[in-house]
Amino acid sequence: MDGLLLLLGRAAGIVGLGLCLVAAVMRLLGNFYLGTLQLATLLQAGIGGVVIGCFFLLLVLAARSLPARE
Repeated sequence: MDGLLLLLGRAAGIVGLGLCLVAAVMRLLGNFYLGTLQLATLLQAGIGGVVIGCFFLLLVLAARSLPARE
């Protein structure tokens, strides 16, 4: 289970960071839209991905700190 949560956390974080970077670069180039999607919406989706990734990684850390059941 820890392996799956680690994988999901890392994947969500990387995808979220990628979305944030795309939104930031496009905005710095002077664009407000990527196709029909506003860049602010894309940035918020990226932030959401990073937050979800952080929660998955936090679940792994919390599970490791709990004492083992017998």
